[in-house]
Amino acid sequence: MEFNHYSVLLKETIDELNIKPDGIYVDGTMGGGGHSYEIAKRLENGRLIGIDQDRDALQAASERLAAFSDKVTYVHSNYEAMVSELEKLGITSVDGIVLDLGVSSFQLDTPERGFSYMVEDAPLDMRMNQESEKTASDIVNGYSEEELYRIIRDYGEDRFAKNIAKNIVKAREKKPLETAGELNRIIEASIPKKLQVTGGHPAKRTYQAIRIELNRELEVLEDNLNDFIDLLSDGGRICIITFHSLEDRIVKNIFKKNQDPCTCPKDFPVCVCGKKSKGKVVTRKPILPSEKELQENSRSRSAKLRVFERKAI
Repeated sequence: MEFNHYSVLLKETIDELNIKPDGIYVDGTMGGGGHSYEIAKRLENGRLIGIDQDRDALQAASERLAAFSDKVTYVHSNYEAMVSELEKLGITSVDGIVLDLGVSSFQLDTPERGFSYMVEDAPLDMRMNQESEKTASDIVNGYSEEELYRIIRDYGEDRFAKNIAKNIVKAREKKPLETAGELNRIIEASIPKKLQVTGGHPAKRTYQAIRIELNRELEVLEDNLNDFIDLLSDGGRICIITFHSLEDRIVKNIFKKNQDPCTCPKDFPVCVCGKKSKGKVVTRKPILPSEKELQENSRSRSAKLRVFERKAI
C-alpha cells in the first residue's frame, strides 16, 4: 500500500525552521517524509537526519527523498533516542528539529496496523514500532479495571471511562477481545445513545488512550524535550506539532520553563537561583491550520504548532 501522509502545517513549520542551506536538521518523526522533503530541498551542504520507529515509514520516506540521498541519513528508532543516535553519527548540536506527533494517515488507513476504529475486523495492534512485543490487545485484555479506567480517563479524557473500563473487563471474562469491532460494541454500549449523535465516533477517545499508553507517547515527549532544546545550536529552532491537549500542554509548559527557568520568589530584587534562560518561545499562541488546510485535510483539525528558539548563554 502506498504511504500517504498529508503533512499537517507543512508550510508554517518549514517557514518557522529558518532553514540554513548548510545546517544540520532532524526530523524525529519522519513518517512519509513530507516535512523532510521540504527541508532536504532547501539544503546545499547541509544534512538531514530522519528518525522513525516505523520501518514502513522509513522505507516510504527514502523512496520519496531518493533525489536527496547524499544529504539524508535514516535512523530506525523512537525519537526518544535522538541524542544518542546523533552522537553515534558524531553530531552534538543541530540547527533545527521537527516533531510531528500525529499518527500518519498511512498507519490509520492500513487496517492490519489496528489504529482505526473504522475497520470492524482490524486486530487490536496500534504499535508504532512493529518490532515491539506489546500490542493494544495486551492492554485491552491484560490491564486491570482500575488501570483501564485511569488511561481512558487521563489519556482519552472520556467522562464515561469508568463505564467503558467496567464493560471491557466484563466482556473479556467470556473471551478475549480480538478485533476493533468487538471493542467498538462494548464502548458504544457504555455511552448514552443521545450523546453519540453529537460527539463524533464513541470509540475515538478510548482508542487514543490505548495508543498513547502503548506507545508511551506522553512519557517520551516529557522525558526528552529538555534534552532536545539543549541539542540546538545558537539560533536553532524546534518545531512541534501536537494533536491533543495533553501533548500541547507538555510542550507549552516545557518551552515556557526553558524561556524562564528562574525559581526565585517574585519579590526578590535580583535572581539568586542561577538558572539561566535557554532561549525564547517564538509562538506565544500556537499556530493553527488555515481554513484551506482544514478543508483539504480534516485530520488537521486538532493540530497545533509551537516553536522554541535556542539562545546560547
